[in-house]
Amino acid sequence: MGSALGFAVVLLDVSVVNVALDAFRDGFSASVVGLEWIVNAYTLTFAALLLMAGALGDRFGARKIFLAGFVLFTLASLACGLASTLTALIGARIVQGAGAALLVPNSLSLIRHAFPDHEQRSRALGLWSATGGIALAAGPLAGGLLVAHFGWRSIFLINLPIGLIGLTMTLRFAPPCPAHAQRKLDVPGQTAAFVALAALAIALIEAGNLGWTHPRIVGALLTAVVGTLAFVAIEAKQADPMLPLALFRSRDFKIASVSGIFVNFAYYGLIFVFSLFFQWQLKLTPEQTGLAFLPMTVVLMLANIIASRLITRLGARRLMVAGQALAALGYLLLIPALVADSYAMLIVPMLMAASGIALVVPTMTNITLSSVDPSRSGIASAVLNTARQVGGMLGVAVCGYLIRDTAPSAFAHGIQLSLLAAVALLVLGGLLSFFGLERRRKLVAA
Repeated sequence: MGSALGFAVVLLDVSVVNVALDAFRDGFSASVVGLEWIVNAYTLTFAALLLMAGALGDRFGARKIFLAGFVLFTLASLACGLASTLTALIGARIVQGAGAALLVPNSLSLIRHAFPDHEQRSRALGLWSATGGIALAAGPLAGGLLVAHFGWRSIFLINLPIGLIGLTMTLRFAPPCPAHAQRKLDVPGQTAAFVALAALAIALIEAGNLGWTHPRIVGALLTAVVGTLAFVAIEAKQADPMLPLALFRSRDFKIASVSGIFVNFAYYGLIFVFSLFFQWQLKLTPEQTGLAFLPMTVVLMLANIIASRLITRLGARRLMVAGQALAALGYLLLIPALVADSYAMLIVPMLMAASGIALVVPTMTNITLSSVDPSRSGIASAVLNTARQVGGMLGVAVCGYLIRDTAPSAFAHGIQLSLLAAVALLVLGGLLSFFGLERRRKLVAA
């Protein structure tokens, strides 16, 4: 249960923060760029450290690293709740993202070691997955209620009792996990990856204030390129790389990873811009904003379950194409619905978009695990999750850039461009899936 709680609190902080964006703007006089950093500081470190976090668990024992992650996440949440400046909040969010990265992969390792019996492990994984789904669905509503009645600091301080419960349960029930001291840590590769992602985030987010020709933006883009090339070169030469490049020899693996970037770009971008739209344009309260997202997040959870059952009947290729097509259509229909400035007009397109994304997520996970040797399933899953978090970071950064002008007409135009960008990527992902995925592939158990 402690591992499920660790996974849940990570997903909760992915969705809960967006509902408080207007409160952050009022509390810190923050611009759109500042709001982007509050969201992306967490996602950046989460994405950049996921692969290394799994390796740390292997080397020092998953239980130790999981406990360290819970402590770090809880202390960072306290720092977020006590932050008196925007800079302090962003810094605490960076540390919080590092704690999240330590929690997620090692929560799965804890389950694997705690339940050697296959049937018991399957039930435990089901509880782990369901807890995460509930947290993701409940995040906007919980965030809205907390912000409305206790202020924005409460969305972080609520993690303190959750963290203490998680730590207590892990210490009491989780068995010690074996450590493999011979496992080497790819510090040069991790450093290059973090520098590349951080530089890219700086360029995309700060360009809204400074412009694309500013020396700082040009320097950040060059650093991102050099960091990416250095990362690839390091991984190609490492005997025990953090990211085995051989995984990308599988066409299906590459398509699943790219689709993960596209889908999270669309989903994270939508949550970010519509959180602002609901509060700035429709003048909804944080509580009402949380309720506005509730139908979409509930459908997201239910469609995930349906997709897991459909995949063996319809096949991964069909579900990938159908899901991305449905999501693209939903995003496209949001554009005329925005003109009405009515929440009721947005409901059906938002449900379509969420349903399509929910069909794709478990399917791409299945493709990832089916396209590699079982001995590499852990690292393959970590790569997919890293790709998805990078996509989410890019979604918030790009969409935030497009809506940087908060004047009503410019803001509406920015949302339309954000939706068109999401549509284009989802259509591209659907085409890649249609033409690139194998028609008949043996899938792992959903």
